[in-house]
Amino acid sequence: METAIKRLYEGLFLIDSAKAASDWDGAIGAIEKVLSRAEAEVETLSKWDERRLAYDVKKKSRGTYILTYFNCDPLKITAIERDVQLSEDIMRVMILTTDRMSQEDIERETPLGKTERLEKEAQERAVAKAKERAEAEAVAEIETVVEVKTEEAEVEVAVEVEAEVEVEVQEPSSEPAEEPEAETKEADE
Repeated sequence: METAIKRLYEGLFLIDSAKAASDWDGAIGAIEKVLSRAEAEVETLSKWDERRLAYDVKKKSRGTYILTYFNCDPLKITAIERDVQLSEDIMRVMILTTDRMSQEDIERETPLGKTERLEKEAQERAVAKAKERAEAEAVAEIETVVEVKTEEAEVEVAVEVEAEVEVEVQEPSSEPAEEPEAETKEADE
């Protein structure tokens, strides 16, 4: 028996969004089951996007697209398409040959991946700005506390200096007051 030459294919599977949200592993399992029955070797499998459908498919108006790249015997592609038609979990599939695709094209970011990355980057920027604001507020609060403590220390020093000056002023004024009394006593004698 001859060994069939496997080719690289791109498969875009459409599943019900409600099913994908409630049982993601089951939805992926259904796709993997269809591919394994055709002896396909899955290279990548990722959620492409969730969208409103242009028209209802199996009475569903929203769908989640799962993008896969797999190697498979060309004669088994019709078996995959037939299994999808019989599947209750998978609504549609579109399979294209991708022999001329580079690995870079295969690994390209999906629309959902791009959206998630941009949201994550925006969230990280918001967190960084919040940290900067919090640090600036903390520095301002510390500066205020330092200013208050400095002012309190200056007031304490000023009070101590005033007290020392009063003590020095009082001592000399009390001595001369006694001497004139002594002179007046001598004069009285």
